[in-house]
Amino acid sequence: MSNLAIAFEIMGKGMAGIFVAIIIIMLAVMALGKITSGKKDEP
Repeated sequence: MSNLAIAFEIMGKGMAGIFVAIIIIMLAVMALGKITSGKKDEP
């Protein structure tokens, strides 16, 4: 395999990892928002 193909493989894995991390963070923020939204004490 040429160096270019190896570079594309590494780049693809990195981009997929970043995409997965963003989705996990987004789901965590949405879940925390739903958990804490019902516990607001309004004066």
